[in-house]
Amino acid sequence: MSQEGYDKLVAELHQMEHVELPQVRDAIAEARDKGDLSENFEYHAAKREQARLLGRIRYKQRVLANARVIDKSRLATDTVQLLSKVEMTNLANNSQMTYTIASPHEANIREGKISIKSPIAQALLNKKAGDVVEVRVPAGMLRLRIDSICLME
Repeated sequence: MSQEGYDKLVAELHQMEHVELPQVRDAIAEARDKGDLSENFEYHAAKREQARLLGRIRYKQRVLANARVIDKSRLATDTVQLLSKVEMTNLANNSQMTYTIASPHEANIREGKISIKSPIAQALLNKKAGDVVEVRVPAGMLRLRIDSICLME
């Protein structure tokens, strides 16, 4: 994963552990003080939120424990690989597209980052500028021409 993605995960984990979790614990304590727990909706809702939050924290901890930050300076720009920004043309309608191949944890289509595990990224891997690839996607077959490859900023 990129250094930027790693730093973002670390910040999210810190936010959950040091801000959100204490808030949930305070809500549980406040609900507990209201008396009978068997019919206390606020208490049960806060406990569910705590369980959900602890699950998210454990997940992010596992992701960070197994993450490898990629040194961009060691990546080649002549073929498509993780952290490559690829400009391509859809040959069916001549529309231009630009995607960055990212780790599954950094993928965000609004930011133009697609998961390395996606069908388009899998078809593009190890291809060079000028190559034409065919990709089976849910909407059918795509024919894409790779126009240029550079590293993610």
